[in-house]
Formats: sequence, C-alpha cells, structure tokens
Amino acid sequence: MSWLQRWNFIERARIERQLWEAFERREDLEALVEDCRRAVAAGDRERAFQLEVWRTTLQRIRKIEKLMADRMPNP
Repeated sequence: MSWLQRWNFIERARIERQLWEAFERREDLEALVEDCRRAVAAGDRERAFQLEVWRTTLQRIRKIEKLMADRMPNP
C-alpha cells in the first residue's frame, strides 16, 4: 500500500461504503473482516488497505449501534 493510497479519501470512502452496504444487508460483518484478514495473511497485499479501513469502519458501526440501542425506548 502506498502512502498516496492512505490519503486518497475517495478510495477510502468507497471501501468504507462496501462495509456499510453489507451492514444494511444484515451480513455478518465480523466474518467479512475476518475473510479479508485471512486474505492479507495469505499474501494478498492488495487487500491490506481494505482491511485497515474495514477494521476502523467496523468499530464505528458497532459504536453507532450501541449508541442507538441505548437511545431506543424499551417497549
């Protein structure tokens, strides 16, 4: 991964959106991130940046979920 890719906000947003769309489809986000991690561990250096972005995005998604759950009134 080049330093230029790290600062490419459009590319970062595109990769973040992939995970958000998976969230909207109610996919298993941890499994997606783990599959990406395995690919990187197996030598797929092209996905290293994706893994970095997805890990950060997953943390944000879980934080927002928690905040929203705390604000939801109990029926």
